Amino acid sequence: MNKKTRKEAMEELSLMLLYLSRFSDEDNESCRYLEMAWKNYDFNTLDELENQELIFQPRSSRGYSKYAYLTEAGKEKARVLLREYHLSDQELYEKYEFRTIRQDEADQVARIEGICFPANEACRPEIMKARVQIFPETFLVAVNQDTGKIVGFINGLATNEINLRDDFFTDPALHDPDGSNVMILGVDVLPEYRKQGIAREMMYHYLRREHDKGRRSIVLTCLANKVKMYQKFGFRDCGVSSSSWGGEKWHEMVYVLN
Repeated sequence: MNKKTRKEAMEELSLMLLYLSRFSDEDNESCRYLEMAWKNYDFNTLDELENQELIFQPRSSRGYSKYAYLTEAGKEKARVLLREYHLSDQELYEKYEFRTIRQDEADQVARIEGICFPANEACRPEIMKARVQIFPETFLVAVNQDTGKIVGFINGLATNEINLRDDFFTDPALHDPDGSNVMILGVDVLPEYRKQGIAREMMYHYLRREHDKGRRSIVLTCLANKVKMYQKFGFRDCGVSSSSWGGEKWHEMVYVLN
């Protein structure tokens, strides 16, 4: 590896430190999925990282804020640098990779769906495979770094409609890649991988990604016993949904992104 210049070293080390010290903006109810870090580094270096669209520094009439948000591109570059420097990542990212699904992984997610949901709620394997073929870009998977296998995933369908209806679960052709909203059709984590923060990280990653695409909102339905969990993620409970998928009574939950 060629020796870094002082400027390159400052930029790379600052970005890695911002990444490793980042935390979710839990106090910001409108976008608690965004990740921020306190700015304790050289201002010129931070400005250069912002010019490269690796971070975003909020400003007000009084000047810069004391924190910066990391962009998805910034976090990805930081992960690459950590591997290059042989440094450890946060524990969850040491264990799992969060990314878009690949076409050859359709069988895996179809199998996981059958494990995570009862028969009356689960998506049929042929429909799940069709979703992967038609709109892989609105899938997010959590992959075990040791085995290379998927342990959880989120899948959604983009549309300009504002409410989640039952037809979205059965007809992948309703997907509109330019749709303003995403209807989440399932959040799955294998039982043996639960209570590790995987669902939370997947959801926040999903919200950040769709926010960056300019989506207006994310909509999902859940049973009454899951409402509080999604409220902690920042979703608003809009009451009982018109959907009766699987013969159940669902609550419609909405997260406004833009």
